[in-house]
Amino acid sequence: MMMKKYNEIEQYLDYLIPNPKCELNYFNDYSLLISIMLSAQTTDKRVNEVTKILFDKYKSLDELKEANYNDLKQIIMPLGNYTRKAFNVKEIARILSVKYNGVVPIERELLETLPGVGRKTINVFLSEYLNIPAIAVDTHVDRVSKRLGLANTSDSVLEVEKKLMKTFSKDTWSMRHLQLVLFGRYKCKSIN
Repeated sequence: MMMKKYNEIEQYLDYLIPNPKCELNYFNDYSLLISIMLSAQTTDKRVNEVTKILFDKYKSLDELKEANYNDLKQIIMPLGNYTRKAFNVKEIARILSVKYNGVVPIERELLETLPGVGRKTINVFLSEYLNIPAIAVDTHVDRVSKRLGLANTSDSVLEVEKKLMKTFSKDTWSMRHLQLVLFGRYKCKSIN
């Protein structure tokens, strides 16, 4: 009975969102990583508005690591939590520039050491940039998974992630993640 339910959910997601795409604008590895980190507790649309200004002004990691902290705060302010996020941008740029020769590492353990980069950010990055199967659980995926009965209402985001990984075939994880994000963002919205 459960497999039938899962198949129906997959078919509906495929019908509704057949070709899901990441809505963040990026041009390379670090711009994606920073955009994902900035997207916490805000919308991709707003992140894209801010990163356009940010990356137009600071065109390289070296420029970002040398950026005036107060200027970064001003640019990032519309996203909320701008003091912390500005620090994270500057520090990520510094670490990538100094420690990794300007290249974002692809090892989860190394990514976890970057400020503001947690499991969700890493999963989105690995899935989007490197096409490594992953399911990132943001507020949309968490809400939708619980409403659809794919997870329990008391499950943590890690428990939701593990359940979704068991539910869906590994070769579809990245697509299912995006479908659930977009479904939650545009169809199955949060109720205030």
